[in-house]
Amino acid sequence: MQRLLRRARIPPVRTAPARTAPARTATVRTATVRTRSAAAGTAPLGLLYERHGEPAAVVQLKNLEVPKLGDCDVHVKMLAAPINPADINMIQGTYPLLSPLPAVGGNEGVGEVQEVGRRVAALKPGDWVIPADSGLGTWRTRGVFPEEMLLKVPSDIPVLCAATLSVNPCTAFRVLADFESLAPGDSVIQNAANSGVGQAVIQIARASGIKTINVVRDRPDLPKLVERLMGLGADHVVTEEMLRKPEMKYIFKSTPRPRLALNCVGGKSTTDMLRHLQPKGTMVTYGGMAKQPVMVPVSAFIFRDVRLRGFWMTQWRREHAQDREGVVAMMDALCQLIRGGQLTAPACTEVPLQDYRTALEASMKPFVSSKQILLL
Repeated sequence: MQRLLRRARIPPVRTAPARTAPARTATVRTATVRTRSAAAGTAPLGLLYERHGEPAAVVQLKNLEVPKLGDCDVHVKMLAAPINPADINMIQGTYPLLSPLPAVGGNEGVGEVQEVGRRVAALKPGDWVIPADSGLGTWRTRGVFPEEMLLKVPSDIPVLCAATLSVNPCTAFRVLADFESLAPGDSVIQNAANSGVGQAVIQIARASGIKTINVVRDRPDLPKLVERLMGLGADHVVTEEMLRKPEMKYIFKSTPRPRLALNCVGGKSTTDMLRHLQPKGTMVTYGGMAKQPVMVPVSAFIFRDVRLRGFWMTQWRREHAQDREGVVAMMDALCQLIRGGQLTAPACTEVPLQDYRTALEASMKPFVSSKQILLL
């Protein structure tokens, strides 16, 4: 992991007067959104929500207006954008950061630069870009954004890898790098191993010589899932139920007990996973899919001195907003892994923008390991 490390201002959202929604307090930065009538012909399209609620009820495909290009602006044609859990939570109004309404959905994706303002120096037409922070509103065909809201990425990597680069792989990279000094031969245990972050953890760890113990929920197609995760480089794949069985001891005959545990679930799964952590080990929570609290026995603190930490990629980006060199180093390291075939996009289902309702519904179903990607 250390080897990888070594390589390694926004206007408010507005609608046309007839559709103006009341303003909501929010700290997330967004790009300007204006709607226009469906008869507008060549207007760009976007998935807009004017109130919070369930995505299927509040998200609508509408024509958008592209603002006039400013001196520091970049006109981008979006290529592809995934649907992530945070996107759903923002639409529902349950996420810690909410975009002012109305808002275009989507926090991640990749686009191609079409035109730049006269004071834009780091980007040119033809460049590929991804969001530099949350709230860009990527579920649209075209948009104009301030240069500071974009990061350039190489155009020689697969489009699906670029579209899914800024959230899950970056989260995986940071949780592996920032909490324990892992060396080749060390191990990591994680739940939700079939999630986007989980798949990236497996691959990045494999490239660094770190073993992974991967926990998934039992399901009808478990053998198929195990085969896929092993194909990504997983060393062990176990179910939540297996965590509680004596047979777990056999894993630790060939694999050292983990110094790092990665939690995206919460509840009993987390408690069971924590039991296998080394003394003085660290558990990092970056998600809570079970919507249950993290429960830790007092004995784990007193007798094993385990450490509990939290991680949020959005917060990391804001804390490192001035550390351009560090951000670029991380992105370069990830892109090198992609070029080398060591890091691939998560299992994806590509969906045309017009079929967005199908994609939204699929993204909210349980036991779905395929990420929905909107083709723009």
